[in-house]
Amino acid sequence: METLLNIAIALALLFVVIVLGMGLWNMLKGGPGNTSQRLMRLRVIGQAVALVLLLAALFLFGSNRP
Repeated sequence: METLLNIAIALALLFVVIVLGMGLWNMLKGGPGNTSQRLMRLRVIGQAVALVLLLAALFLFGSNRP
């Protein structure tokens, strides 16, 4: 279970990096603004998913030291 969650976190972070790169590339080449906005929204959703996965991992597998 822990390994599966670690892989999901890594994939979510990789997704965020790829979408960010695509957005930057679109901006640098002067692409359409609608595409930039769509990529920005997709990146924010990816970041939210990655954050939820990270918090779930901390909640499920974090140490319970007082």
